[in-house]
Amino acid sequence: MQPHLMPRRFYQWLKSRSLALSATDTRYAIAEASLIGVLSAIAALILKQGVGWLGGQRVALANQFGAMMVLPLGGLILGYLAGLLIETLSPTATGGGMTQVKAALARYRVPLSLRVALVKLIGTILVLGGGLTLGRRAPTVHIGAALAAQLSSWLPTSPEHRRQMIAAGAAAGLAAGFATPIAGVLFVIEELMRDASGLTLETALVASFTGAVVSQLLQLSTFNFPSSLLDLPDIAFYASEIPFYLLLGILAGLLGALFNRGLLLSVKIQKVLNLPLSWRIGLMGMVSGFIIANLPLFFRDNTGLRFIVLKGELQWHDILLAFVAHFFLTILAYSANTPGGLFGPALVLGSALGYLVGDFEEFLTGTGTESTYALAGMGAFFTAVVRVPVTAIVFVFELKTNFNIVLPLMVTCAVSYMVAEGVSRGSLYEHMLQARGIYINEGATGQDFLSKLTASQVMQSKVETLSSSLTLDEVLQAMSNSSHRGFPVLAEGQLVGIVTQNDLAKLKKVPGFTPLWEFMTRKPITVQSEASLSDVLYLLNRYQLSRLPVTEGNKLVGIITRTDIIRVEANQLQGDDTTINEMVPDPSYITYQTRAPLTGEGRILLPLINPETATSMFKIGAAIAQEQNQEMECLQVITIPKHSDPAQTPVITQHNRQLLQRIERLARQDNISVHTQIRVAHDRAQAILDTIRERHINLMVLEWSPKNHLPGTIFGPVVDLLIRKAPCELVLVKLGPEEETYPEALDKDTTWLVPVAGGPNAKLAIELLPGLTQLYTRPRSPIIWLCQVFSPHKPTPSYQSLEVEAKQLKAQLERPVIPLPIRSQSVADAIIHLAESETCDVVMLGVSRESLLVQVMQGNVAKTIAQKVKSTVILVRGRLED
Repeated sequence: MQPHLMPRRFYQWLKSRSLALSATDTRYAIAEASLIGVLSAIAALILKQGVGWLGGQRVALANQFGAMMVLPLGGLILGYLAGLLIETLSPTATGGGMTQVKAALARYRVPLSLRVALVKLIGTILVLGGGLTLGRRAPTVHIGAALAAQLSSWLPTSPEHRRQMIAAGAAAGLAAGFATPIAGVLFVIEELMRDASGLTLETALVASFTGAVVSQLLQLSTFNFPSSLLDLPDIAFYASEIPFYLLLGILAGLLGALFNRGLLLSVKIQKVLNLPLSWRIGLMGMVSGFIIANLPLFFRDNTGLRFIVLKGELQWHDILLAFVAHFFLTILAYSANTPGGLFGPALVLGSALGYLVGDFEEFLTGTGTESTYALAGMGAFFTAVVRVPVTAIVFVFELKTNFNIVLPLMVTCAVSYMVAEGVSRGSLYEHMLQARGIYINEGATGQDFLSKLTASQVMQSKVETLSSSLTLDEVLQAMSNSSHRGFPVLAEGQLVGIVTQNDLAKLKKVPGFTPLWEFMTRKPITVQSEASLSDVLYLLNRYQLSRLPVTEGNKLVGIITRTDIIRVEANQLQGDDTTINEMVPDPSYITYQTRAPLTGEGRILLPLINPETATSMFKIGAAIAQEQNQEMECLQVITIPKHSDPAQTPVITQHNRQLLQRIERLARQDNISVHTQIRVAHDRAQAILDTIRERHINLMVLEWSPKNHLPGTIFGPVVDLLIRKAPCELVLVKLGPEEETYPEALDKDTTWLVPVAGGPNAKLAIELLPGLTQLYTRPRSPIIWLCQVFSPHKPTPSYQSLEVEAKQLKAQLERPVIPLPIRSQSVADAIIHLAESETCDVVMLGVSRESLLVQVMQGNVAKTIAQKVKSTVILVRGRLED
């Protein structure tokens, strides 16, 4: 949910709250963790009931109409629907969900939201109800984490607090699924987060316990846990049985490692086949249904089968068949990235293996306690797959609550862990993340240097402020004399508000004597001086701010901006602990490139930011390249976290390469020499500047979208920086709605509006017209309105120069050019009105770097035109002088 969808008063209240009242209040965190536990328990129950009902319907239909028809067809249809749902609404909801949660806790930008939770819930019900041999507990972990992330996004919290809530949601999800609250906490600490700090442990414990209790209450109508969640015969352990438990640990370690390798291999095979997710899951459901239809009857009900295996109600040959079938059916189902988990299958496989070893002991010695072997096998196989021996021991103990099982569990889990690590190091989830190009440095999952620095260490203590008693005219005068675009407002030494140029731009016909307190932003978001830098960065991003006042109580002690944080990060990466040095750009790294013949007289850079508009942007760049006989350099930038090294961080470039290959095909059709490259960088703008410098770029064609605008910037942080620093000529393009959606819309008859006001940039814009107008096909040539806005206060403006320029341009372009003088007090209003009244398709004007970035009260002229004109707008800025 976005802030504008929340009740306005409530949202304003949240914005006015100090960070210290929420993000660092333990009571607040505990209350939130309790709510997360309740929500996770409800989701787990819905998932359980949904899978049970749909699976029961499938079995009933199979008994009525024949398993050979119903099971494969049901698996195909339900699997296809689940895949289609995930593809359409939330691609992040694939798989068991453990990898997504682990990556999110490692500070990777993995989407976790209410949408992910709902899609995961429905998708899991469909695939498990359709008969695929997977579990529902891992999805409950994913759902719990997603619900926690959504709840945290609605409240003003810090990044560390949000991360701890996600961990609490994961613990609550596992606890609600198995009713094992302690194991839920241990799993988060041992595998997902590996952080046992005070608040993490407290919130995880509260959420886990709440989830388990609410789950039991909803199912049993009592607060009391049953004495044994897994009803098995008496458990016993004898020293003479230790060799058989060692054997069980060895077998579990070997088979668990083999199981993991089979899962990873199957996922790689599916990637090679490259089928859509819906067809992958549907086909795996159909194949699973066909196999199960040919197995004994007890295989048709997954829940019933697992209960029978866990209870040991089968003969040894049936248990062996169940183990083999479950082993391969789970690999088959998981290979399609199906929304289902491995916890349930791992426990079933472990219990089956334990029963087989117990039967073997009984065959040799005539004695043995099969139930004990089954429980020990569950922990051992679970350990071999997930590599969390402590969690496995506590988990199985909580299921049975019998201390006689602890020693067998410790023996088998320890041996299983050592054997599995000897065969293949690392847990399955680590390998799955690495297959996606995510390498988690466990040392980096703790607090980074942003959490160790405070606002007082980085802030600017000398702050330009304004008094609340000033008038609008006095505020405008103060802003015109300063390089800052926002000022804290003080009254009697206390911070009472903040005023920015955005506030002034919203004023319409307001008298100059209006007092500042009437139009300033009251109760601005602030941070306390002891707040961590990660909290500051979170608030800047969350509320799209460019600056934050730093306070002690209500007293202003400094101000901190994005630039200050960037400078600190750059200094830290260099090993410099000071915060006053000039920012040193982070280097970018080329991970993929192609080179074409060097046939052009210059080179045009085209950063491809939006794949949906890449074709339209390429056509614009290609038109200029053909007219000026230049080559093109197409660039894709992959950004990575600040703590990662661009030269050593593996990334997935498949989609980026596909886009660049599509551009290369278009270039061959137009006979244009195109080079391509993919760069890995911390900062997109810096990667573009590196490319300009290294590839000797003459001109850059850059897309701008109003959707990406951030408060406190003109065109957005990346575009603003490139306007200021890119030394080459710059063509800034805002595509109209037709060109943005349908690239072929460029190929039509058009009307161009070209405002001129003299100067080198206006001339450069006119020089680019011959190439750009070639974008549009005949039979009717584009009509060009060459307009100039004159002040109404001039008694007799001279129109002669405009007419001469129009005549010269007409002869050069060999198409209609109409001179159009306009008298107006506002240049922007005149151009916008003319563009709308004449339905101009393209507005193109030359502007300087200063006019692109300097705002006045009415708003920046170029930006205002680009925002309010609905058609395509092209802004041209010349080369920067050294």
